[in-house]
Amino acid sequence: MNTRHLLAGAIWMQGLLVSAQIDTLQSQSLDDVTVTARQGGTLRMSGAENGIKIGQTELFKAACCNLGESFTTNPSVDVNYSDATTGAKQIKLLGLSGTYVQMLTENLPNFRGAASPYALDYVPGTWMNSIQVSKGASSVKNGHESITGQIDVEYLKPDAEQGMSVNLYGNTLSRFEANAEGNVHLDSHLSTELLLHYQDDWGHHDENDDSFLDQPNVRQWNLQNRWKWKGERYLFHGGLSLLKEKRDGGQTHHTAPSNHHRYTIGVETDRYEGYMKHAFILNAEHGTNIALMGNASLHKVDAHYGNKTYQVDEKTAYAQLMFETNFTEEHNLSAGFSFNYDYLTKDDQESTPGIYAQYTFNFHNKLVAMAGLRTDHSNRHGTFVTPRFHLKYTPADFLTLRLSAGKGYRTVHALAENTYLLASGRTLLIDDLQQEQAWNYGISSAFYIPLWGKTLKLNAEYYHTHFHQQAIIDYDSDPTLLRITNLQGRSYSNTFQLDASYPLMEGLELMAAYRLNDVKTTYDGRLMQKPLTSRYKGLVTLSYKTPLELWQFDVTLQLNGGGRMPHHFETMDDGRLTTDSHTSFHAYQQLNAQVTRWFRHFSIYIGGENLTGFRQRQTIIDAETPWSSTFDPTLVWAPVHGAMGYIGIRWNINRL
Repeated sequence: MNTRHLLAGAIWMQGLLVSAQIDTLQSQSLDDVTVTARQGGTLRMSGAENGIKIGQTELFKAACCNLGESFTTNPSVDVNYSDATTGAKQIKLLGLSGTYVQMLTENLPNFRGAASPYALDYVPGTWMNSIQVSKGASSVKNGHESITGQIDVEYLKPDAEQGMSVNLYGNTLSRFEANAEGNVHLDSHLSTELLLHYQDDWGHHDENDDSFLDQPNVRQWNLQNRWKWKGERYLFHGGLSLLKEKRDGGQTHHTAPSNHHRYTIGVETDRYEGYMKHAFILNAEHGTNIALMGNASLHKVDAHYGNKTYQVDEKTAYAQLMFETNFTEEHNLSAGFSFNYDYLTKDDQESTPGIYAQYTFNFHNKLVAMAGLRTDHSNRHGTFVTPRFHLKYTPADFLTLRLSAGKGYRTVHALAENTYLLASGRTLLIDDLQQEQAWNYGISSAFYIPLWGKTLKLNAEYYHTHFHQQAIIDYDSDPTLLRITNLQGRSYSNTFQLDASYPLMEGLELMAAYRLNDVKTTYDGRLMQKPLTSRYKGLVTLSYKTPLELWQFDVTLQLNGGGRMPHHFETMDDGRLTTDSHTSFHAYQQLNAQVTRWFRHFSIYIGGENLTGFRQRQTIIDAETPWSSTFDPTLVWAPVHGAMGYIGIRWNINRL
């Protein structure tokens, strides 16, 4: 069956070779963006918040099979495997895990709780129109959960140019993908769109010969149908999606255990989701409108990790009623009501109604001040207040300064958000966890410096995150115990980043960045560096497009700094792990490259990832005894596989 999939994909490829939201809200979002690169590439937000918009031009610089693989050329966002067996990935922003980043799809909170471990694989790359990444405490409009920032995914739009696109992809790690999207304009007001995705990872790769698959075999079906109706005074946007995924990992089929049956991991997921947005335009001249929007999802997981089982049938719902108006060109007011509901089990459910107001003063885009305040009431945590403030000042055309401060809160669903910990043989203990609370402060500066007839774009920023309450995973106290407990002491993150881009010549652009992370948390009464977190990151990208835009060449080099391993473990020079009290891992490099050839109706891309070949030699502790209390696949700090090559084709039908 799997061989037929591969042959069919190869034959197909060979043959081929011979609105952000509804328009009102979308226009508001686009007003906060100014083009600083080629259209569709990376755009820097010009509003009060510090962030960027990653367009399709930037996404096409790499294979970008899904959301988790979309940040290869981005210096701010890191994506790492959480462990060596389940394939779960985790975003890191401002040195902290992705649980502190609010995930949005077209301005609606999404992928919460049980969906979060594999959420980065649920958004196919070819479905995305853009990604907006904002840093620090974000707007209060979307809730109280953003602590280190927001990532908002914009899908392709039903009312875009009519046509159909097909994308096929295959790599040397036995992965095949097929994607298709198409839209139809039924009349001048109504349009619809269908998005399709199929993924099959069928290889049994074990590069380090520890008898465990380096990554699970994954088969995923993903479907989404979207509709849009646009009138003069009313706009509607809505859709339905369904996803089915099966993950199989653990010991390889060729393993012959001596004392026990084969250790396997299986995760089956069914997800159903729907969303809708209604906008009523009251006064177009003043941008006065009322919007009602919401989404709901059913997320069912049936999983086993060795002899441990995990089942959940999560139900989430979100609704927001928003009023917005511009009193004058300088003064804007947004106010609204929101309601969020999460149900995981009878003992783990939460309903949170809230109200908010946000005022923005904009003086000719030179001085922008945005102040927001919201109050929420949780049936689990009571009433709490979320203040946020952003300031942007542009004293000259070549300089922009930004300040931000704000608080964030988060309810912890410890097991649902960290199911990969069940793969460990260590005993997992979860305390009665409090609501997480943190303040985030940021300062940034952007310079546009004329240099040799071109513009050097230079950005420097510093962010500090300070936790009052936090749920921490204690790896250090006992090598046979994993404990998720409340913070007792201090916990903070300091990040400093410097990045610059410069067009060396027509079509050739260089970008370089460096980020320093200082992330410390109190474990067992001791303030220590957070384990498995790199202390620094360097990034250099080089992109060249020929004058006729027929060829494109992209190269990305990453330097990932060393960091601390949990106590009792250290990393040797060859990447193996040993038991010791002195604990650290060293720096490593990764090189990615891609060549794209553009034709009138299609493009072909060939590339490779991790071409330096570096991988963590030993990703699992005591792999030979997976049923013991010392077995642990969660201490992952580097790639789990070596160099990988890929090839793909993007084919546009009726889109000239």
